[in-house]
Amino acid sequence: MQQHDVPRHIATPLANPAYPPVVPRFTNREYLNIVYRTDHEALRAVVPEPLEIDEPLVRFEVMRMGDVSGYGPDTEAGQAIPVRHEGERGEYLHAMYLDNLAAITSGREAGAYPKTAGSPALYVDHGALVGVLDVGTLRVASATMGYKHHELSVDEAVAQIGVPTYMLKLVPGFDGAPQVAQLVRTEITDITVKGAWTGPARLQLFEHALAPLADLPVREIVSAGHLLTDLTLAPVKPVHDYLAESSRPVR
Repeated sequence: MQQHDVPRHIATPLANPAYPPVVPRFTNREYLNIVYRTDHEALRAVVPEPLEIDEPLVRFEVMRMGDVSGYGPDTEAGQAIPVRHEGERGEYLHAMYLDNLAAITSGREAGAYPKTAGSPALYVDHGALVGVLDVGTLRVASATMGYKHHELSVDEAVAQIGVPTYMLKLVPGFDGAPQVAQLVRTEITDITVKGAWTGPARLQLFEHALAPLADLPVREIVSAGHLLTDLTLAPVKPVHDYLAESSRPVR
């Protein structure tokens, strides 16, 4: 292979990249969202400046994706934290666990999604919508919601997932020093809500040294939602460079 051919490839391994060169479209993406109140001090310890926190809230989510162009099916679970950046309200993606290698790799390399391996599941059990997350052989999260007790409006559904999201893009150099350290922004686009419901909900988080979801403890359940959607993810754009001499926002 000639030198000028190498940059035409999107990722390693060179002859068999870990993820496909597509912008994925998600069809029938199903969410269980539980918003809960936690400790402000715990949030401040993990949310990077210049993001700002108002209420000490966390959205625990489990997403089942049975049809993703280029990737096939996968399931994800994680935590998103409501924040503000330069007056704009959004969410900081704190943790994501999923069961699809291509989605993990592309999320981290092509974007900045905080993805790592886990075994989430979303299913219905005797009138309850159930979302669980296992890491290895251990349960680290268990969520339940009454199945389709009350309908939500389209606007209420979009409000749960349609806000801008912020993430950290961290890439070390070969010497271990940071080569890239940026706060980035993206958002979900082309949202079609096919169904949305709410009901009573509960959430348990269990201690795990390598999956510290319980470091943001559940103090009170605020709301819950069950959504069925089609959507697309917008490209990621940097908004703050931590390695810049003045650490000014990227324009």
